Amino acid sequence: MDIIGSTEKECTCTSQAINRYMNKISGPLLDRIDIQIEVSPVNYKELNQKVAEESSETIKKRVNIARNIQRERYKKEGIYSNSELTPNLIEKYCKLDNEGKKILQIAFEKLKLSARAYGRILKVSRTIADLEGSKNILKKHIAEAIQYRNLDKKYWKN
Repeated sequence: MDIIGSTEKECTCTSQAINRYMNKISGPLLDRIDIQIEVSPVNYKELNQKVAEESSETIKKRVNIARNIQRERYKKEGIYSNSELTPNLIEKYCKLDNEGKKILQIAFEKLKLSARAYGRILKVSRTIADLEGSKNILKKHIAEAIQYRNLDKKYWKN
């Protein structure tokens, strides 16, 4: 198994130990996780840099606006958020333009994603669009959501 872990130091684990560790989490379980991202270590210089970042208060406001958008959108459906969308509601509220459909098709063919991943990507895309205040799911929202589905294919090649 070709595992890329730390970029700082070489792994000393045997292939058998790596396989045993990786087999603790099954592909079907990972498939149920909406957002899968890899977090790399940060070095001190990067941590100590003064970079203008969005404040927690600003992020909180954006999240609350997105939550209100969702509550309003789904008030007649008896749900409160994108995470609760059923397949029928996904079809109703997560419509894609041709560019969005095309990028999703390419991702499915290249990454060999499951039907469950399809719904998860659309829900996450809808949330990304809501956080931006976008009424429609755009190509960039789909692309971002697809990026959050890569760990299962990187480490647990099915």
